[in-house]
Amino acid sequence: MKFSVFQLSRKGGREKNEDRMGYSYTKESCLFVVADGMGGHPEGEVAAQLALQTVSLDFQRLARPKLDDPAEFLENALLSAHHNILKYAIANNMEDPPRTTLVASVVQDGNVWWVHCGDSRLYMVRGAKVMARTRDHSYMELRGSGVTSVNPDRFNRNVLFTCLGSPSRPFFDVAGPTELHRSDRIMLCSDGLWSSVSETVIARELGNKSVSRAIPDLIDAALRKAGASSDNVTAVALEWEMPGAERFVSEEDPSAAGAMPPEPPAEPDGSKAQPPLP
Repeated sequence: MKFSVFQLSRKGGREKNEDRMGYSYTKESCLFVVADGMGGHPEGEVAAQLALQTVSLDFQRLARPKLDDPAEFLENALLSAHHNILKYAIANNMEDPPRTTLVASVVQDGNVWWVHCGDSRLYMVRGAKVMARTRDHSYMELRGSGVTSVNPDRFNRNVLFTCLGSPSRPFFDVAGPTELHRSDRIMLCSDGLWSSVSETVIARELGNKSVSRAIPDLIDAALRKAGASSDNVTAVALEWEMPGAERFVSEEDPSAAGAMPPEPPAEPDGSKAQPPLP
């Protein structure tokens, strides 16, 4: 596989950055993850970190050198992350478990699959046009999808109806496979980005710039528009080149929160996978 990848996270106006992001890869498969710890509950950053670690470790264990069923992997990994957050809460006698959103994507065999829970998003851009994006698990997105069973007077339209770490089983969506074309861009991001930058701008920036230029520009634009009250802003994006070629990873900000090291150790079969985060 040949692809370029760039990841970046900024704290914005918050006291701490509760977003986490990362990517892992072997010679035949790659994984991308963004988790956004939820405010209003304790230790959102812990929930996001546990989600990132769980999904990444499952990928490293099962991608030898590729996954048997990427859609099944994403579903199982998301549920494992949810259970690990609940186990953490029980072990620490927490009445209110930490919670997080999650969006994760696998690229393999020239196709892309993704799973998401909450309002962290995935965008697929081709030729400065959004070909696909996830739909948030919120009243606002349910209304846009034609669902009418939710009473708008009872809920804040931006309230999420599901997340990892909640007492009930999380609701999530799995999509794919979707065939990738050369120069397609895939971006995973927290709501700190898309809530301040329009879809038109996202498509234009990703479609006309390298990911190493587009992601910093999008994050800077989100921070400027949101001002002093800005949420954490996090994104990881890839530009797809082709299968069966040497991989290429672009330079990235070494201060990126929750980022995994770009150069993983070699496995016995010659593939590479990222080590777990501390």
